Amino acid sequence: MKILDRIEELIVVVMLALMTLLTFLQVVMRYGFNSGFSWALELTTVFFAIMIFVGISYGVRIGAHIGVDALVKKFPPGPRRATSIVVVLLCLLYAGLVLYGSWVYVAKMKIVGVELEDLPIPIWVVRSILPFGYALLALRFGQVLWALATGRSDSLHLGNEVDDALKLKSEEAAP
Repeated sequence: MKILDRIEELIVVVMLALMTLLTFLQVVMRYGFNSGFSWALELTTVFFAIMIFVGISYGVRIGAHIGVDALVKKFPPGPRRATSIVVVLLCLLYAGLVLYGSWVYVAKMKIVGVELEDLPIPIWVVRSILPFGYALLALRFGQVLWALATGRSDSLHLGNEVDDALKLKSEEAAP
């Protein structure tokens, strides 16, 4: 799984870098040379979609997604783990429904055979990031469920903005 972790991170970083570079070039071309690329916005949108749909699984893996868990954190370990398992199962159900729906959607787009507006790329190729991203998300939730079921974890490990802010503040105050 470490190789998948690195590939996931690489995709997010590369997509962000490409979006930034392409947008910068477009601004320079537009304001510096009164020109530009007609396809830049569409390609930037494609890069953004790839980054987002790979990034959702990355967020689950590192526990960066926010959640309302103030009440659950007060539970003893057993009920906290049981509640977390139910939540993960619901997340897996959601990911499965969207994965199925996006698979059907992409299949229909392939049959239709439409291309992007500004680039000669079939829409189904670009939209394939939908089922791919949700398959990755389901995989990550499966890993969370396994950790909960085997007792290696007793909760979901969601992002905690308060703890992050306090940690940042203490790091700024340190000499």
